[in-house]
Amino acid sequence: MPHADLPPLSARGGDGTQTPDATASDPPRGESVDYEALRFPGCQPISLTREEFADFDDRIEHWDARTGTAWVVADKYGVHEGTSRRLPHLAERIASVRGTPIISYGSVTLLVRDADGRAQRAMEADETLYLHPTRAATPVKSLIIGENDFPDVVLEVDHTTDVRPGKLLLYEAWGFPELWVVVPPGATRRRPAGLTIHRLVNGRFQYARTSGAFPGWTAKEIHAALTELVSSAATYRVLERVGRTLGEREGTGPDDDPLWRVLGERKLAEGVAQGRAEGVAKGRAEGVAQGHAEGLAKGRAEELAATVQSLLQARGKRVSDAFMQRAPTLVDTPRDTVTAAALAATDEADFWRRLSHRVR
Repeated sequence: MPHADLPPLSARGGDGTQTPDATASDPPRGESVDYEALRFPGCQPISLTREEFADFDDRIEHWDARTGTAWVVADKYGVHEGTSRRLPHLAERIASVRGTPIISYGSVTLLVRDADGRAQRAMEADETLYLHPTRAATPVKSLIIGENDFPDVVLEVDHTTDVRPGKLLLYEAWGFPELWVVVPPGATRRRPAGLTIHRLVNGRFQYARTSGAFPGWTAKEIHAALTELVSSAATYRVLERVGRTLGEREGTGPDDDPLWRVLGERKLAEGVAQGRAEGVAKGRAEGVAQGHAEGLAKGRAEELAATVQSLLQARGKRVSDAFMQRAPTLVDTPRDTVTAAALAATDEADFWRRLSHRVR
């Protein structure tokens, strides 16, 4: 099977809970690394004892208790944080379409302890994602190698740094299932902009064209999404596609998203109440049964329209005063179809265009 088409790897790591790709002949985690040969371009070394490390507040790329040395980023730019912080927002969009949450733990410290339980080695990820946080042993403070589950995806941003001769080797040795390395436009290490997906296969990282955690999401699409100032219509379409793929695999959808469910129930109750009232009034003249049915249908359509209006406005899209007048057109449209169009639409007109294409 080509490595780019491998099924997703487990997020679980640590002693006794190795990922499915690990073999009995694999060395213990980290023992295959030549620590003396590790390099951290773009970082500068500082002296840091184990006691000082416990109270150190600045960001650490790598720390070794044996040598008492920490490597910290020499030049800090906003583009580094800006790029990494976009990932949780993208994941939230995917999660809303899938219908279940995806959790970010940000730049969590990845910590190795010695036999006595003391901090022995550490580094910090730029961003971490758990696709099934309720089923994972997630970090409390630091992510303890061998105790906590690995995130499904780790992101590293190489703007002024280069993780390849250092951090990447440790991610591989420790058994992280998937690592993304993004080089933003204008990176100072003279490397072309782009994103590389590393997926663990038989204990070693291999390049992949697509993500295993987010099926079908290509390296090119991920790079575009992470480096856009504002998400484009093309990116929203990709996020919708990935979210739907995950949802189909797990039997979930937008209606399972907690926020959508709360909003939908509230709007539905309001719409049904109004629809019933109007239906009863209409029923006095045309028959209670017919009026009640029409009232319920009208209430459902208005509830859907109000929910879409709230979502578009929450995404910063302007909604015209005439939007609710088109609510009756939603009467026979499935909720999933309406929700997906609202999540992907670039504006009000695009929402109606998407809806007309889907219901043909």
